[in-house]
Amino acid sequence: MTNLRKNIVPFVWLVITIISSILFNQSNGQKNSCNIFEGSWIKDESYPLYDSFVCPFLRTQFDCQKNGRLDKDYLKYRWQPNECNLTRFDAKEFMTSARGKKILFVGDSLSLNQWQSFTCMLHAAVPSAKYTFVEQKPLYYFEFPEYQLSITMQWHQFLVDIDDEKIGRVLKLDSIKAGDAWKDFDLLVFDSWHWWFYKPPQQPWDFIQLGNNIIKDMDRTQAFQIAFQTWANWVDLEVDHSKTKVVYQGISASHYRGSDFGKPSAKNCGSETEPVMGSTSPTPPSQGIEIVKNIISKMKNPAIFLDISLLTTLRPDAHPKYYADLVHTDCDCTHWCIAGVPDSWNLLLLASI
Repeated sequence: MTNLRKNIVPFVWLVITIISSILFNQSNGQKNSCNIFEGSWIKDESYPLYDSFVCPFLRTQFDCQKNGRLDKDYLKYRWQPNECNLTRFDAKEFMTSARGKKILFVGDSLSLNQWQSFTCMLHAAVPSAKYTFVEQKPLYYFEFPEYQLSITMQWHQFLVDIDDEKIGRVLKLDSIKAGDAWKDFDLLVFDSWHWWFYKPPQQPWDFIQLGNNIIKDMDRTQAFQIAFQTWANWVDLEVDHSKTKVVYQGISASHYRGSDFGKPSAKNCGSETEPVMGSTSPTPPSQGIEIVKNIISKMKNPAIFLDISLLTTLRPDAHPKYYADLVHTDCDCTHWCIAGVPDSWNLLLLASI
């Protein structure tokens, strides 16, 4: 009987330890406990995480409430993973643990959307803290001197270089000279996709170069794939992975057609006031997602993939729509109101790093 007890006690403690570990991970939304990118939007009256009116540096482009949007239900939804919970954001704890760190977002206006959300989330938690804010495109700089914490965004929508040459502006699919300025950061968050499909006059280049070959144009998805591979190679070879964490933001959904959100008769996102319910996308994922996943999976030092595709696809209600400025002429179904969906991107970001 004594020997039986000796054998059972360690086994029982092992089971208790395993169960406790599982429960702890689920309650805190740890990155290995479940797929935090699979889930649904649920109403939560404690949301939003902050009031956009107390963010003095919020860009007009994302300030939907100040621009006259009357409905507020889009602010009351929280991303809920299917099999675990995300820890509620504790900005003060984050700033203490991140003291002395430098964070850089690199990409296009969706990256700017996320950067703006992150800075507003932090400021709202410590509104009396002194901060430095400088907006001088291509750089947007924010710092809390007390914590020696800086959060910078660099506008670099293709990640690879565009050079001004005699023949015009050349998009170089195999060159990232700008990357030299990225190496000194502790966290890098990248984004690129939407700008690859712009045509003139919005298109910011005149020619495409790969190696010694210069052409007028090519299939844009193929161009993105080549450039993204160049970026992945740069991350593998140039980043000090003992110091710097690298994240790729993923591909944010747009809603310019009703079929994008399961309402074929809808013109665009302009009349939407609530999320698509459930955990299933009403439309196939962007072809860019498989390209990104495939290339990241083959990296020597894989970047963290912040897969925001599903959670953005389900939110046709949360775009600025006609409230991206005070004139309200165009319907913006690409960017996101702040406070809003990008706040959840940042919760997912902090749960992933």
